[in-house]
Amino acid sequence: MSVAATSWIDQFRGLSQLKSHIREILINRSTIVSVPKDTVIFGPGKAPENLLLLLSGCVRVQQLSEGGREIILYRVHAGESCVLTTACLLAYEDYSAEGIAETDVQAVAIPRLVFDDLIAQSETFRRFVFSAYSKRITDLFLVIEEIAFQRMDIRLAQKLIELAGEGNTVATTHQQMAAELGTAREVISRQLREFQRRDWVTQSRGAVELIDRAGLEKLAATEV
Repeated sequence: MSVAATSWIDQFRGLSQLKSHIREILINRSTIVSVPKDTVIFGPGKAPENLLLLLSGCVRVQQLSEGGREIILYRVHAGESCVLTTACLLAYEDYSAEGIAETDVQAVAIPRLVFDDLIAQSETFRRFVFSAYSKRITDLFLVIEEIAFQRMDIRLAQKLIELAGEGNTVATTHQQMAAELGTAREVISRQLREFQRRDWVTQSRGAVELIDRAGLEKLAATEV
């Protein structure tokens, strides 16, 4: 068992508690893969072949509405797995959404047969899988609640602050922001014009500059 193998398995909370023979099965029958940025990892109508555990990078999971609008469901980061892949593996169903490498990604690929074997054999592995699954399902319900009930101006302010991080520039288009928030591009354009009228932001091609972060933060904290 290589040092690299034993180190990746301990990056995932729960897997470090696996019994030694289960760890050996997981390590010996899984592979570490690298995926370039912008690669479509899975898509609608395709059956999952592996459960991917991300070691580095980010995967964006999104769905196309009947009207042709992209809606970002969630992102998978290092130390996490994809709940949609888990659901499809458990139910033997095809994907209903697509996963795209938002950055260069390195991941552990656990083949379907190994996944099935470990789910059956190991209580610890089962707990790891279902714990991650339940957490992400809860997150998805929050997304649905936000889309259905929360005001768009508040959600947009929150998302701009989140994406800006420690800085004040968000590299995005109106279409990309609409996908982030599950709405139409026209709605985002209208709301950003209002933010600009209030002198909270300025806009340029492919970027939004936060010039009054305090004003956005006050709106983002509004309770409805």
